[in-house]
Amino acid sequence: MDNFIVSARKYRPATFHQVVGQQSITNTLQNAIKNNHLAQAFLFTGPRGVGKTTCARILAKTINCTNLTDDLEPCDACESCTSFNNNASFNIHELDAASNNSVDDIRHLVEQVRIPPQVGKYKVYIIDEVHMLSQSAFNAFLKTLEEPPSYAKFILATTEKHKIIPTILSRCQIFDFRRINVEDIAQYLGYVASKENIETEPEALHIIAQKADGALRDALSTFDQIVSYSGHTMSYKNVIENLNILDYDYYFRITNDLLRNDIQELLLLFNEVIENGFDGQHFIMGLSDHLRSLLVIKNPATIKLMHASDQLKAKYTEQAKHCTPEFLFKALDICNQYDINYKASNNKRLHIEIALMSVAELLNTSFGSTALPPPPAIPKEQKINVVKEPKTEYPDAKPIETVPVKPVEMVSEPEPEPKPEILPSKKPITETTGNTKIPDSGNGKNIKNISIKAGLRSIKEQSVSDENQPEPIIDNPFTQEKLEKTWSDFCKTYEEKSPSFAHALAKYVPILAENNQIRYKIDSIQIMQNSISVNHLMEHLKRELNNNQITLKAVVPDKNEQKKAYTDREKLERLIEKNPNVQKLKDQFNLELGF
Repeated sequence: MDNFIVSARKYRPATFHQVVGQQSITNTLQNAIKNNHLAQAFLFTGPRGVGKTTCARILAKTINCTNLTDDLEPCDACESCTSFNNNASFNIHELDAASNNSVDDIRHLVEQVRIPPQVGKYKVYIIDEVHMLSQSAFNAFLKTLEEPPSYAKFILATTEKHKIIPTILSRCQIFDFRRINVEDIAQYLGYVASKENIETEPEALHIIAQKADGALRDALSTFDQIVSYSGHTMSYKNVIENLNILDYDYYFRITNDLLRNDIQELLLLFNEVIENGFDGQHFIMGLSDHLRSLLVIKNPATIKLMHASDQLKAKYTEQAKHCTPEFLFKALDICNQYDINYKASNNKRLHIEIALMSVAELLNTSFGSTALPPPPAIPKEQKINVVKEPKTEYPDAKPIETVPVKPVEMVSEPEPEPKPEILPSKKPITETTGNTKIPDSGNGKNIKNISIKAGLRSIKEQSVSDENQPEPIIDNPFTQEKLEKTWSDFCKTYEEKSPSFAHALAKYVPILAENNQIRYKIDSIQIMQNSISVNHLMEHLKRELNNNQITLKAVVPDKNEQKKAYTDREKLERLIEKNPNVQKLKDQFNLELGF
């Protein structure tokens, strides 16, 4: 059996014309060869798998070819090209700096540079992963890199240019390789598939190209993996199953349900996604990408930002007709916030479900008047093919007895009427969502059907009603003694929650001023910045004093106020003034102040 060669090696470009996605760099190198303006050192930098080493080998092969073609490509027939193709060239040397990064390795390379080429015009040294060289190795390489022999050329390749010392960078011509776009990768994968006689779908190649993230080598490796899985027919279904990617049809159905505000179908469809083994954060990220694509495709000037097949673009265009830019902006913001807070959530499934319901409610709130007509509903008979593991049969297992439960039907919400009547906040809110009722529960009352959407709307209306209803005025008078007692009780009870706040309040006695204003002293204004504790204090005073017209005013003592320094005699007199028993104790034991 012949040895298998991976596509990344088998279809590695051998000429500048075959290099994918780096046309500006290949044109520059060919012009340098044509005009005989070759530098003594080149630095090829860029992300992995974009063609840095490939271009270095093509450049080394081209400048040593003795019979270049009219378009400045190697002939593949001369002695130099033949020896290079057979990996037997003595003029082209490759060095892996990851395993040869010491000073001795560089010194050995410098010794080889002194020997001129026997066949060909140049000796080319390709140093891959050059950023792995040590500091001393870089320094040992500086002189040779700056003033090499006329026949020596150096090509350095790296993925991390920032790790190379500036003195090396200043001696090289730097070529920045860019990531290869999705269309170029998909087109090259189609070329490889045609060479291998593999039937492919355009959507499948685009998915592989997007997964590669601009690296053609990664795309070819993924291509080989899927070919091993699916054989000579590569379909979109095989690709998403092998790469564990959520089918984009899910996102089209989810968006249709969002536009129709169909909470029931949203939750059922998200449950199907979870049961198929997909992570909730992976789902919300994919939904964000889908909404972004809808926003991008609405403007002809930004369609180029979307990487998809023509068939998929047509599907996005059709759905984008039903979405306003305002809805997409707000939906993207909600998905992004829930994506950021996903890891901090304890109930991750509920976290995503709330995100979906929040997006679905957008068209009923701020964008209800400008929303476009929703798309037609997808028939329930239409299902997405999902590959599931066969169920294991257990012939000896006993059947489980089940208790019959009366089903609760989900009734869809009728079209919202303009400005429904706001009910009083203290009365129970009921929602009529249909004529069907659940059978009597046994207490003589009929329970109406449950509607998630109606519940969300009733809660919102109740909160608006509570905010608009003014608070009744309670202005009962109270005395200074009652204020001091209430103040002291709060300090004692609040000491467990915030000892520093309670001690700061207990240090001074509050004063009742005019218009129910309570003035109190604090040592620092920072105490008032504790808004939660201040709110607790205010609620306690209003409740215990039965007066909601109370206001608080904090007074900070003047720092420049000089405090009187008492002598020991004055301190004793003050104690005797407060407690006469101190004088009795002094007389009984014949005590005197010590000096």
